[in-house]
Amino acid sequence: MKNRLPAALTAAGAAATLVAALTAPGTAPAWAGVDHAPLAPSGLTVGDQTRPLNVEGRPAFGWLPRDVDPGEVQTAYQIRISDGRKTVWDSGKVASSQESYVAGPDNLAHGTSFTWTVRTWDRAGRTSPWARAAAFDTGIADADWQASWIRRTTGEKDDYTYARKEFAVGRSPVVRARVYVAASQQYDLYVGGRLVDRGAAFSYPGEGYYRTVDVTRLLKPGGTAAVGALYHWYGPGQGRPSGEPGLLMRVVVDHADGTRQVVVTDGSWKVGRAQWKTTSYRNGDGRDYIEDVDGTAEPLGWDRPGFDDASWTAPQVVGAHPAGVFTHLQGQESALAYETVRPVKVTKLSSGAVVADFGKIIPAVPLLRFRNGTKGTALTMTAGYVLNTDGTVSNSKHDNQETDLTYRYTERDGDQTFRAFTYEGFRYLQLSAPADDIAAVVQHTEVPSRARLRTSNSGVDAAYDLMQRSALYDSQEQFLDTPTREKGQFLGDSVDVSLATMSGWGERRLTRKAIREFIASQARYWPDGRLNAVYPNGDGKRDIPDYTEMFPGWVWEYYLQSGDATTLNDAYPVMTAVADYVRRYIDPATGLVTKLAGGSGAYQYGIIDWPNRYGYDTDTVARTAVNVLAVDVLNATARAAQTLGKDPSAFQRDAVRLSSAINGKLRRADGVYIDGLEADGSQSTHASQLANAFAVAYGLTSDAAVVDYVASLGLQMSPMTVHWLMTALATRPDDFVTRLTDPNSIGWAKILASGGTFTWESWEASDTGASMSHGWGASPVIDVQQTLLGVTVTAPGAAQIRVRPPASGLASASGTVPTQRGDVRVSWHRSGGRLTLSVDVPVNVKAEIDLPTTGKVWATGDARSLGVRDGHTVYEAGSGRVTFSAQS
Repeated sequence: MKNRLPAALTAAGAAATLVAALTAPGTAPAWAGVDHAPLAPSGLTVGDQTRPLNVEGRPAFGWLPRDVDPGEVQTAYQIRISDGRKTVWDSGKVASSQESYVAGPDNLAHGTSFTWTVRTWDRAGRTSPWARAAAFDTGIADADWQASWIRRTTGEKDDYTYARKEFAVGRSPVVRARVYVAASQQYDLYVGGRLVDRGAAFSYPGEGYYRTVDVTRLLKPGGTAAVGALYHWYGPGQGRPSGEPGLLMRVVVDHADGTRQVVVTDGSWKVGRAQWKTTSYRNGDGRDYIEDVDGTAEPLGWDRPGFDDASWTAPQVVGAHPAGVFTHLQGQESALAYETVRPVKVTKLSSGAVVADFGKIIPAVPLLRFRNGTKGTALTMTAGYVLNTDGTVSNSKHDNQETDLTYRYTERDGDQTFRAFTYEGFRYLQLSAPADDIAAVVQHTEVPSRARLRTSNSGVDAAYDLMQRSALYDSQEQFLDTPTREKGQFLGDSVDVSLATMSGWGERRLTRKAIREFIASQARYWPDGRLNAVYPNGDGKRDIPDYTEMFPGWVWEYYLQSGDATTLNDAYPVMTAVADYVRRYIDPATGLVTKLAGGSGAYQYGIIDWPNRYGYDTDTVARTAVNVLAVDVLNATARAAQTLGKDPSAFQRDAVRLSSAINGKLRRADGVYIDGLEADGSQSTHASQLANAFAVAYGLTSDAAVVDYVASLGLQMSPMTVHWLMTALATRPDDFVTRLTDPNSIGWAKILASGGTFTWESWEASDTGASMSHGWGASPVIDVQQTLLGVTVTAPGAAQIRVRPPASGLASASGTVPTQRGDVRVSWHRSGGRLTLSVDVPVNVKAEIDLPTTGKVWATGDARSLGVRDGHTVYEAGSGRVTFSAQS
């Protein structure tokens, strides 16, 4: 019972035993307790997953150290890995504070299950108990598959195919069973009549993904097993490259008697056409087909043993993997989460049609049940974003991003369920006739946690919730442009949405996957250092210059949030190539990046701010926005170089020179930044909010006059770049709150006042017909956390944070921010000239607390005063709860 402590010595109780004291600069309260051994670590992960089944290369271990003592740190750790019989690897005691992405051995057997545990040491050298063991499986390499790619021979552009195989399961008890599966481009996996996994690989065939599924409990010893898949190949389109259809599967069954069964896709399988009809595309982007499903043609029981598949055919065998275009597979790190939801309201129209309102825009597929279906009855469904005046669901091009959101289903006799295969974004669903049950299956990337925020201003809360939800719903197998029309992974959109998912949901895996895919885009297409604007994609090679410029800063932000040095190291050559790309377009005469090559049409030399540029002078050849982003390219690459032990001096030098040129040539006499230089060398006469917000946000100036100018313009930037506006307003919390809450100006409050439930492509989307489900306007989730709640990660992997409540703008705020080292909890309240603040700091984290006052401060907990800095009273705190009461 070593770790069962009296209440007075719990983390909160221990902090409470400290005597509240008026602290002066340089003093610190004395810790009155005793030093306890740390508790067993919790939150064990490998590659940010709690139970991964396809770990490749060195496992990247993570955990959360725990300790009841305040101000505690981890000084060492020890990891052990077991194969169930013996320890196969022991790190020994390693002196380190690292608790994430800790590299394991690189020689673990492929396709094998392991358990692992960890213990830690605290600052006094005391040892924790071993953590409760966690498990992981190693993945398999290309050579391990020994399975063939198969497919149905067809010329259909939209290929829905069933594939199945039955086999006898050995009589000895099944102790472990795994299905390794890959498909081009999407699949539903069934075992014994159960849907056990859904997966997608919208990737180039040589960069494909596989998943591993645990089916141990689904196989009965001595019985007959049926395994199969419904796979769907869309062909090339937005977010999908050209490729070929195919299915690859390997089933491995281990028995208690030591025997192993292996079943693989080959010529002995059977394939059959699924009941989806090939009709027409939903829109001109060639993303999805309108689903028309014939329930009378569904091969009932195809996924169960004993099904008569005599009418099905043998598959076309492409060859044993790797074969044909399918040259490489890698384990899929990210995953989708699914939730079945029901409408908040169902209305029956006079026509007999039924309209279901799901309350908000969701990325989902309709799920309908008909208990007494009649063969041949045709049902039409119309999904949509808005209602017509007569209560019907609008399917107009204006309201639905020029996308036909209809579905069709033909009933068979008896009880049946219609579930669409491909998700779309919608709020309303109209049925031409009633169903016995109406639901939808919502999908989004799987996330580990959720940030929380509640403030004294309900408008702030509503805007934050809107952004947080929009970011999650815009994150699928890839980061999206929108879940309705352009489902491609655009680089600029990915940067914006990733900022929100990392800070708002603790997401890491999808961001890491996206970064690696854009790394691949440079290797595939851009020897000059550029990156694809959208990747993967059916139109191949396409770039937007300022999207390329966003990449190094995004990689650095990911590293700051995660502490994942391996990904930083892998991205570093790409970052340096981007730096060289922008350097090549610095005009020696001006010192400015000029006509940065790339893009076409309205995107040539840079998209700048899309879709409404709010007057930005795009006739300039040396554009201020492009130049400021180039400074960030150089600075981010320099930080990466220094972190990785490389020489950053050349990048630092060039960043200083470019900054000097910007400040010397792209400002008016009053210090305000103009939009750039014209071809004749003269200054643009336009000074956009974008140019000035960028200069402030990226640290080129802290001039109060420039910040005043930015604030004076209200909101004149698109949702794509609004994160940098909110960053620029960080020192102006009153203006920051106004931007979030003013329903009379373009912005989030106006979206909400218009009935919007998802951030928009443009602030004018409801008028222009642009997307009303566009995630890039969600990026200021991180700004709200930093400016209004006051929490900022300041060292990689959240080893250090800063808590700085705003001096004005709100009366109170409370919430949690998920970090790599655990949740940071903050609550502050301002009343009668007094600020009270409570902060819970995770173990192994150092916090700087900046109080917006130079008056008296009362502090409790493990806090040490560092004096006064920039009008703030500054404290340093370690783990545990610290509280402050301060006079303004």
